[in-house]
Amino acid sequence: MIQKITRIPLRDAFKHEALDFTRWLEENIDVLNDCLDITLSNAEREQAAGDFSVDIVCEDESGSKVIIENQLEKSNHDHLGKVITYLVALEAKTAIWIVSDPRPEHVSAITWLNEASTASFYLLKLEAIQIGDSAPAPLLTLIVGPSESTKAVGKAKQEFAERYDLRRNFWTKLLTYAKTKTKLHSGISPGKQNWVGTGAGKSGLAYNYVVWEHEAAAELYIDRGKECDEENKAIFDALHAKKEQIEAAFEGKLDWQRLDNKRACRVRVLLEGGGYRDDETKFEAVHAAMVDAMIRLERAFKPHVQKLSIESA
Repeated sequence: MIQKITRIPLRDAFKHEALDFTRWLEENIDVLNDCLDITLSNAEREQAAGDFSVDIVCEDESGSKVIIENQLEKSNHDHLGKVITYLVALEAKTAIWIVSDPRPEHVSAITWLNEASTASFYLLKLEAIQIGDSAPAPLLTLIVGPSESTKAVGKAKQEFAERYDLRRNFWTKLLTYAKTKTKLHSGISPGKQNWVGTGAGKSGLAYNYVVWEHEAAAELYIDRGKECDEENKAIFDALHAKKEQIEAAFEGKLDWQRLDNKRACRVRVLLEGGGYRDDETKFEAVHAAMVDAMIRLERAFKPHVQKLSIESA
């Protein structure tokens, strides 16, 4: 006769966390191999970690240390702190946290740890079950663990954070230098995006500095906002009609980008001397070229922009 699985109170199966469940898990460490993507062995209880003791320390298939923290109750911040502390103290590469009730914030925290660190973190839910009149048995369910996708997400986030820091550093130095040459961007603060800009005197028009990994640019950007595609193109066309005069005043050729498949338009001068990922020894020359180009760009466009008949956006 097929019996039903019945969930019973966890404390009916393991009355004491350390004396019952931790001892049982030490003797049956292989049960974790069934629900994790690692193979564990050589489990030992109550290993010292500074002034604390780890519930179980074992090894994975490569011989690296794995720490296990058991909690026969709802997950809490104290045990999350212990998991991280034990991992660092014992120089382990993997941490397993077993709880009876994983709170959503701790699921998110373990996910974040897998994304942000080189270590691997597993959060498991522990329940007690019976089949008919059988003896109680533990049921372990993986709630969250490391994966190639989480590591890829973490790597991408780190790369974005690094990119933002590099850009902010680049803009800080550029804007500091620019203030010694022109007041145009004097009220602008450095940000994390790949551009910084200021108004050109007409709504929807801006003078932008732009930077990439190894290139930079100065541009007049035209974007009056949503549902202004035709107006943007009309402004661009009006300025383009004065191309010869504008480029003569700029003292050089400009890249006129109408961008017919996009809402905005721009007129840009590209500078190939370096970008935010280049050695900072190049910054001085790059910044000088960008500011010089911006000063000449504003001088060339200002009289023509002022004559544009534009209503407020």
